[in-house]
Amino acid sequence: MQGARISLKGWQQAAVAFGSAFGALLDPRRADLIAALGETTGKPAFQRVLHRMRNSAEGRDVLLERPRVISTQVAHAWDMPQNTFGAAYAQFMGSRNFSPDDRPPVRFMDTDELAYVATRAREVHDFWHVLFGLPTNLIGETALKVIEFEQMFLPMCMLSVAGGSARFSEKQRTLFFQHYFPWATKAGLKCTDLMSVYYEKHFHEDLEEVRRNWGIIPCPKKSSV
Repeated sequence: MQGARISLKGWQQAAVAFGSAFGALLDPRRADLIAALGETTGKPAFQRVLHRMRNSAEGRDVLLERPRVISTQVAHAWDMPQNTFGAAYAQFMGSRNFSPDDRPPVRFMDTDELAYVATRAREVHDFWHVLFGLPTNLIGETALKVIEFEQMFLPMCMLSVAGGSARFSEKQRTLFFQHYFPWATKAGLKCTDLMSVYYEKHFHEDLEEVRRNWGIIPCPKKSSV
């Protein structure tokens, strides 16, 4: 993986994790702090994800070819026919003026392979938004963290759920725990191992078909969101 990686001793890793957690609670918009928290607390989880990917034919292809979700590699999604997964992703990104190049780099993984797994987990986030039909507001992001936890068991995901729910209004909190949280828990457990999917090779496929193939349960619509 390109970019500088930083090797940390145990106490340094704990210090970065604590500082990142504190800073992220003060300013949840700091993607760099959230990323650092995920890396410094998530090494065992990423090692388990790596093991699963090695045991999957499609996951092995991802590890071998190391695709990146960056503009130069996913631009063909914008050329896909309507109703395809690729077109849905392009519409999702374009309608929000998002760029796939905006993710912070991985800095605190020990090996090149783990750094790639952490990068991949970060970069497929928007694919999961599309597949599960989740908005990018606070409730939608928090619900997706529940799914990410079910898929990868990253401590940062549950910390994000706790932090997100603490910022909810009373009405939002009720909506989240009555509607989103039970659905997200079920959806994250029922679907396939999403880290072992080579998404870019499925851009041309029908969105509903890939959802069925991967056991995706889209979020039920809630008019009050």
